[in-house]
Amino acid sequence: MTAAVVEMRAIEKHFGAVHALRGVDLDLLPGEVLGLVGDNAAGKSTLMKVLSGAIPPDGGQILFRGAPVRFASPAEARARGIEMVYQDFALCNNLDIAQNIFLGRWPVRGGVLVDRRAMQRAAEAMLERLRIDVPSVTVQVRHLSGGRRQSVAIARALSFNPAVLILDEPTANLSPGATHEVLSLVADLKQHGVGVILISHRLQEVFAIGDRVAVLKQGRHVATRRVRDATEDEILELIVTGGRAAATNPARRPDAGGGPESPVGD
Repeated sequence: MTAAVVEMRAIEKHFGAVHALRGVDLDLLPGEVLGLVGDNAAGKSTLMKVLSGAIPPDGGQILFRGAPVRFASPAEARARGIEMVYQDFALCNNLDIAQNIFLGRWPVRGGVLVDRRAMQRAAEAMLERLRIDVPSVTVQVRHLSGGRRQSVAIARALSFNPAVLILDEPTANLSPGATHEVLSLVADLKQHGVGVILISHRLQEVFAIGDRVAVLKQGRHVATRRVRDATEDEILELIVTGGRAAATNPARRPDAGGGPESPVGD
């Protein structure tokens, strides 16, 4: 049985009077794609910001490779191997692809000068490994399509060699062709053993590349299902009803089909 790379247990978060997360659990296995779904204000992004160190939890525990951890910042989460790519890509439009991939850690020579050629070679190697097609790593990001920009953002996250990659609505506002490119890239990450948490409102995409899907509603865990054992209609019903149907039908209880570690999550 494969051990979870990440376990979140009974995570709580308040924003003033708003109880955003209510005892949420989540497990992620190495090399799997876990879809994270729910309606607006379900708590999906909040839970992932807790995992990535962007905001602190008010309660609960996070385990990374079985050891308890606490992240005071995204840098601390990154040091452990957790990266998050936000919906706005967080790229610098006036810099080229190579500069964006290694933003904040450009290689230098002589202790002073930026080694542009070394940076470009490393960027080319990264993009080739991920099978990301770009005209040149010296092209400024502002000239790229939405799909290519998203791929560069993912490549930047993967350049840190993470064990866990969180993607927040990576195909939002992308064309069908660009969406296919990004989803293909995410599916390929399984071969590198990266665990991916995919926040998405598009169930067809989760079912296309996901291994499991977890549902949140109003800050509570509703259910986790294996994709191969579920249907889009069933997951949509869970999103809408908040699991009331599952509660009245033991065969469809929230933890049915959740995997060997009975995971629950956002």
